[in-house]
Amino acid sequence: MNQSKIQKVLSKHSVLESERLILRPFSISDAQDVFEYSSDEQVTRFLSWEPLKHPIQAEKLVKEFLANRAGSYAIELKSVKKCIGGIELSVYPHHKKASVGYILNRKYWNNGYMTEALSLILDFCFRKLKLRSIEANHYEGNNASGRVMKKCGMKFQGMETKVNLNGEHFDVLIYAVSREEWKSQFINSFYNILLLGWRKLNTS
Repeated sequence: MNQSKIQKVLSKHSVLESERLILRPFSISDAQDVFEYSSDEQVTRFLSWEPLKHPIQAEKLVKEFLANRAGSYAIELKSVKKCIGGIELSVYPHHKKASVGYILNRKYWNNGYMTEALSLILDFCFRKLKLRSIEANHYEGNNASGRVMKKCGMKFQGMETKVNLNGEHFDVLIYAVSREEWKSQFINSFYNILLLGWRKLNTS
């Protein structure tokens, strides 16, 4: 699938939905929500840009997302109809691979939302884009991000040492999951659901 076809598929499937979340294009109306998490030092600790200081900066950031709409998703929590984060997908058609990065409002940490969002993206990449593998990485110390990757079936691939981040140096841990690995996880999960149902029927 070439770049043109990739863009068409991304545009066609610009909204992805799970039980609790909607992944959709950003809107200017998200600017205040974006500012809320992008101005938080704990949230931006391992990002290449500093915490935002003014809501106008958030509006500018959202406009940048809109300029590169395909692959940039706002994470909306259905229950409150609020943008609680973002997830960015970069596709490399020639290699049939992609990389993904994400950010989440600290108020919504430890609820499984990012695992749910990343799972949606992985499923979309393998089912619709027919990619071979997806990669993600995190800076050493950002263990929560690493746990999300592991929960989604991504496996440790290697490390890039002493990477400069805003004047500090960190190791970067690289994770990836292949299409075959993802399929295997799906089949195993489906089998476990069937097995659980069978056991319930036979014990009732």
